[in-house]
Amino acid sequence: MQQRKLGRTGAAVSEIGFGAWAIGGSWGDVSVEDAKGALHAALDNGVTFIDTADVYGDGRSERIIADVLAERGGERPFVATKAGRRLSPHVAEGYTKANLTAFVERSLRNLRVDCLDLVQLHCPPTPVFYQPDVFGAMDDLVAAGKIRHYGVSVEKVEEGLKAIEYPNVATVQIIYNIFRQRPATLFFAEAARRDVGVIVRVPLASGLLTGKMSASTTFAADDHRAFNREGESFDKGETFAGVPYDLALEAVEQIRKLVPGGATMAQFALRWILMEQSVSTVIPGARNAAQAIANSQASALDAILPAAM
Repeated sequence: MQQRKLGRTGAAVSEIGFGAWAIGGSWGDVSVEDAKGALHAALDNGVTFIDTADVYGDGRSERIIADVLAERGGERPFVATKAGRRLSPHVAEGYTKANLTAFVERSLRNLRVDCLDLVQLHCPPTPVFYQPDVFGAMDDLVAAGKIRHYGVSVEKVEEGLKAIEYPNVATVQIIYNIFRQRPATLFFAEAARRDVGVIVRVPLASGLLTGKMSASTTFAADDHRAFNREGESFDKGETFAGVPYDLALEAVEQIRKLVPGGATMAQFALRWILMEQSVSTVIPGARNAAQAIANSQASALDAILPAAM
């Protein structure tokens, strides 16, 4: 497993991380046994970066991570969580120091630590990026010793560009994959120039880029791929990277022709993202140990030549 620098945090993290949304909820039923097995397998295969959020299973994801790390002991991986989406309604006015402090305190309890490695504002409404007081509140949480670093998770490239104007924003989490390449046109260069860590989410377009889905694939009622295709519950880009399902299936068949022997399409898609040197880590999810192992193996694939794409 190759390591990369996570911006100005000073941390070196695995270039393939573990996205812990699936073990929390909204991806169909994942048993605690499978969730723990997936996380153990990822860590056994060199993963040192875990990304979660306080709303994933209403804290279930954070608590499972705490359980697994307690079982393992030894050196801890870098654990990033998120705050803000517990607001109801989720509006910019809710991003107050009091609310953010309460969210952080809850994550501290869920993860059973005294200080959180990284807290990311969780895809806040766009006006939040123009409210310096919000970022000042995060500075105060750092000063209080409750968090070491903070960053943002964004829906739009423009939000990422605005966020990194704040000097203490250490990381930006952003959607980037074969289907959604816009961050490469400007954002990555600006993030590198400012020494901001880049965490890539939705790398497999909600599973489309595994090449295992078809027009007849069905999803459980509590799986966001069933209930959020048009952005009914949260941003449309979080589900299938915002690409219409039928159109994406056609594109997948073209991509399939490019996958080298000995690699899965998912591994190819992850390795393609890692060709961008500004990326610090990519966080595919895993519902079981086999998926976690396969994801981690993408780090060892040969570089993809430009002619291949």
